[in-house]
Amino acid sequence: MNAFTQSNADSSSDDTGDGPGGRRSGGLADQFDLRRLANMFRRRARLMGAVAALVFLAVVLVTMTATPMYTATANVMLDTRAEQVVNVEAVLSGLPADSSVVDTEVEILKSRRLAERVVNALQLDKDPEFNPALRSPGLVSSAKNAVTSMIASVTPQEAQDEAIAEQKAQERVVDSVLRGLSVRRSGLTYVINVSFEAESAPKAATIANKFAELYLLEQLEAKFDATQQATNWLNSRLEGLRDQVLAAEAAVQQYRINNNLLSAAGTNLTETEISNYNQSLAEARAQVAEDEARLSTARSQLARGSTGDDLGEALSSPVIQQLRQQRATVSSRVADLQGRYGARHPEMLTANRQLTDIDAQIQAEIQRIISNLEAQVQVSRQRAAAIGGSLSNARGTLAGNNQALVRLNELERTAEASRTLYESYLNRYKETSSQQGIEQSDARVVSQATIPTGQSSPKVPLNLALGLVLALGCGVGAVVLAEMLDAGLATAEDVEQRLDVSYLGAIPLLSSVAEGRVGAPIDYVVEKPLSSFAEAFRNLRASVMYSRLGETVKVVAITSALPGEGKTTTSVCLARSAAQQGSRVILVDCDLRRRSVNRMFGAEPQRGLIEVLAGEATLEEVMTIDSVTGVRLLPLAKSSLTPRDVFGSAAMDRLLEQLRQSYDLVILDTAPVLPVADTRVLAPKADAVVFLAHWRKTPQHAIEAAFRLLSGTGAHLGGVALTQVDMKQQSKYGYGDPGYYYAEYKKYYVS
Repeated sequence: MNAFTQSNADSSSDDTGDGPGGRRSGGLADQFDLRRLANMFRRRARLMGAVAALVFLAVVLVTMTATPMYTATANVMLDTRAEQVVNVEAVLSGLPADSSVVDTEVEILKSRRLAERVVNALQLDKDPEFNPALRSPGLVSSAKNAVTSMIASVTPQEAQDEAIAEQKAQERVVDSVLRGLSVRRSGLTYVINVSFEAESAPKAATIANKFAELYLLEQLEAKFDATQQATNWLNSRLEGLRDQVLAAEAAVQQYRINNNLLSAAGTNLTETEISNYNQSLAEARAQVAEDEARLSTARSQLARGSTGDDLGEALSSPVIQQLRQQRATVSSRVADLQGRYGARHPEMLTANRQLTDIDAQIQAEIQRIISNLEAQVQVSRQRAAAIGGSLSNARGTLAGNNQALVRLNELERTAEASRTLYESYLNRYKETSSQQGIEQSDARVVSQATIPTGQSSPKVPLNLALGLVLALGCGVGAVVLAEMLDAGLATAEDVEQRLDVSYLGAIPLLSSVAEGRVGAPIDYVVEKPLSSFAEAFRNLRASVMYSRLGETVKVVAITSALPGEGKTTTSVCLARSAAQQGSRVILVDCDLRRRSVNRMFGAEPQRGLIEVLAGEATLEEVMTIDSVTGVRLLPLAKSSLTPRDVFGSAAMDRLLEQLRQSYDLVILDTAPVLPVADTRVLAPKADAVVFLAHWRKTPQHAIEAAFRLLSGTGAHLGGVALTQVDMKQQSKYGYGDPGYYYAEYKKYYVS
């Protein structure tokens, strides 16, 4: 570890705390210290007051110059109850009663389309409150006249631009109306509050009511349009379905005709024909059996020797019955004549011949009946055969028809499906048509907006109260921002915690500790040796002497990160203060570019440090003595600027060793670290490096950058001292710092 880093580690190891730089953390009390907070606002009181005053004044001006506005509110309720005039399903159903639907309706009420309808209904584009173009008197009329005079020469592109400009103007009016509209749901209810803010109280009520009215009208129009659209669509669809049904049914009938699938009373004619043929065939066969049985019976009777009198057909024959009556009459006469005249009597013979003739007629009739039975049997057989043939033909036809029925069934199903679809659409068309004219809105106006009696804005008391809070907040924010942007170091705590190095002391700004008119600081430290200003350098010397425990510190290099930190003034004052305490002190000017020591003492030597190192002069020849305190000065000549590395030479080492042997304190006034590399060469040669930082001015990042440059040189950093400290302002910083109690101990010093 290099010496620069080791010194920090040694400094940190002396403390046993956990905080940065070895300081013990005070817990919550350190993190939130009311005194530090109060001090922060004390030192930034002017900034806070100025910002707060400006903000509050701006709020007051805005409030007093604001145009009075009036707000009117109309209440619209989503009605969850629906009147059922007709018991049919509506085309556009009612709104369900849930939160998402209510929120959706709120957005619809805030929609641009509804605002455009309100603008057109109330002609708000002609109202200067909503149309900025009308706020300048005569602007619209002059524009109209200009347009009228130029319309003949307007090109199509210019006409299009004109239309776009008018549309933009209309959109600006709508935007202005929407800015005045406020729509919100009342809690978790179905009530929506429609509020409008305008410069006129009656106008606010009128616009709020118009929003509610057009919202309900838009709901009705939506339902009417939906019903009308559904009716038109169903009507056009019905025409197509009607044609489909007619075509399908015509195809069925034509197929029936083409395939002889005619029917009557819902039954196929071929099937009816077959049924009739089956019945006729059965009857014909029964008739054949009957005729054959009668014929067979008659033949059997005749074969057994019957004369035919006992035949059934003979018994039922009227001819035979008549012949039998005649025979009975003749037989009675024959019997009478037989008994009266005998067998040979002419009348008897005549009667016998009549009887024989009647018997012959009866036999002839019986033969005719038998022949008739045979004919009937033949006819019955032929009839049965004919019916059987027709039945076979019908069955063949039916087999062909059954194959054709497959396609017929498909056509019939298609026709039935088309008919069912057509009937359902027809029923829905009739239901939808019946709903036209009876649509109901899903909401209703609970209360109309009334003309407000008082202005809604600006609310002067509230605005002033909020303005005061805002002003205080902005003031506090300005203070916090200023503190955040303040990258400088103000207290010992800042040095030790933020830089993690030792704090050597504070060099006050002379005007903050001296009363009356004072001269140069290097003279004041001599003139007022008991003053707080002189005491600050004695404290600094003591801190430097004990910055390396157990080692003697004689050679001290004083440097800073940037120019203007007070290095030369501090070096001279520290040298004079040490000389007044009886020490042998020599001040070596090591700033080749500025040579500030010469300017402070008003001298311009011809030879100096560079000549001594070059061997061109001796130390005694170039060294001067401060006539007031006896401090030896090793200045720089006017021509001392050289590109050679004079400070890293062996001659410089020999010179410092010589000075160390001859003097109690050797002060090296060096150049700033960041712009010049000389200090990085000189710093390791010194026993301690005193790093100066301008109070509240030198950025912390600059100091840290300088530390990084010195960290690899092996220099021993004794610590950081704050310069040009305003002791009056320092009392407003964190307590615990010595400067915080300056007001209590400043009387201890002699001015």
